Amino acid sequence: MFVAWRDMLFAKGRFTLITSVVVLITLLVGFLTGLTGGLANENISAVQGLNADKIALANVAESTSEKDPTFSDSQITREQAKAWSQAEGVEESTAIGISQSRGETDGHSAALAVFGGTADSPSQDEEVVISQTVADDLKLGSGDTMTIAGEDFTVTDVISERSYAHTGVVYTTLTDWQELQQRMGDPDSYATAIAIKGDPADATSIDAEQGTVTANSLTALLSIDSFRSEVSSLLAMVAMLFAISGLVIGAFFTVWTIQRKADIAVLKALGASNGRLRADALGQALVILLLGVGLGIALTAGLGALAGAALPFVIAWYTTALPAVILVILGLVGAGSALRSITTADPLTALGSAR
Repeated sequence: MFVAWRDMLFAKGRFTLITSVVVLITLLVGFLTGLTGGLANENISAVQGLNADKIALANVAESTSEKDPTFSDSQITREQAKAWSQAEGVEESTAIGISQSRGETDGHSAALAVFGGTADSPSQDEEVVISQTVADDLKLGSGDTMTIAGEDFTVTDVISERSYAHTGVVYTTLTDWQELQQRMGDPDSYATAIAIKGDPADATSIDAEQGTVTANSLTALLSIDSFRSEVSSLLAMVAMLFAISGLVIGAFFTVWTIQRKADIAVLKALGASNGRLRADALGQALVILLLGVGLGIALTAGLGALAGAALPFVIAWYTTALPAVILVILGLVGAGSALRSITTADPLTALGSAR
């Protein structure tokens, strides 16, 4: 690392330029990753809040062109819910109603998602528990009254922020949810999904018999229509940014290595091995990457905290530490592609061309 340190101290402008590029790339990747996490959270936090090991949806593949069932078109019957509650290995089975509607108060109106029959639901009919998003949109607090589909409900509690398909969530009893569905023209609705705790002994057979599709809690998130389309687009952009980052960083290190060709020739003429020269170059790249990525992630976290009030932005290990590690690895891979100039350089030819 002696030559690498001397080179970085001598070529301050070049060192600052490539470090700045790494910082900006990291900022771009980190900010997009944090925004992706925030948008995803606005889609799935209410479903995650069900705390289920598995979620069963009605299999509608035969009656629609959809390949997999989604929450928006699933309709669970009473018989299906009963069969799952009696299945071997099921510790607890809860029929959950999920729909979207509008909530109204005096002077305020907002779109919302209605979840019926969950653990967060109130114990009595004509009462609701609302998420913080709904409370803010409709200016509600405990004891206030709100209207959903022409029916009045009393707010009994305000819980932490929960969202489904980018809308705040209101929790009702399953009976109230069924009555709301009747008011909206769907009198036969019993539930949307079944939240299952435990490990069913033969889930495949039950699915075949009852016409359901069961997925674990993570895979079931893909059954949210808006999440599946949105997150796939955003993740594709993040993946392309990672690929571009590796190429750009590799290109910078390639140019830097070519510019040092005379120095490398002198070192090889003095007896330096290819292995030592490779280690020196990769060590230099690692220092630059750690500094640039570290500064970029710090800026991302700071700007994300400031933007959190206006944008759905998540600061977590998977939006900071994970992208940082991936960028360092891709940067080293890109820098490794520049090492061919070291291993193929002919000391005599290089020295002669430098005279």
